[in-house]
Amino acid sequence: MSDSHNILFLCTGNSARSILAEALATTLSHGRFVGFSAGAKPVGKVHPIAIELIKSMSYPLQVLRSKSWDEFGRQSAPKMDFIITLCDSAVGEDCPYWPGHPSTAHWGFPDPAAVEGGNEAMVHAFKQVEIGLRNRIELLLDLPIAKLDRLELRERLQSIHHRIKFSQ
Repeated sequence: MSDSHNILFLCTGNSARSILAEALATTLSHGRFVGFSAGAKPVGKVHPIAIELIKSMSYPLQVLRSKSWDEFGRQSAPKMDFIITLCDSAVGEDCPYWPGHPSTAHWGFPDPAAVEGGNEAMVHAFKQVEIGLRNRIELLLDLPIAKLDRLELRERLQSIHHRIKFSQ
């Protein structure tokens, strides 16, 4: 593997969790990772609360869009080194073929856009997901990727999620 790695975050709607993860992976890694996001059934727009959180990361908002994971299964798509599902429904979907056999993991988070109780509750839920993703991505950045074989890398990638408790 090279010094820079492509990582694709998947959710069903590609409007919140995966979008946040794309921005976090890219900005926190300072070039070590390029984050991408997609969904099984994209809703077609990025959630406004996700956009507000991403603004503070200095991530270019013009690249954010809700898109299908089919884009990343095409031969012309960037080769992914890692694919991480972020919602339980996406992990059970029939995924496209991913060229290059990327390392995969599931880091399940509840959908912050589905939280009831008003805008304040939803903003809180989005921030909790952002914190959870940030913690996991920071652990990913600490992995000695070049020193791990494919099986070890997959196990370590999956274990990251289980090391951190998620609270809403």
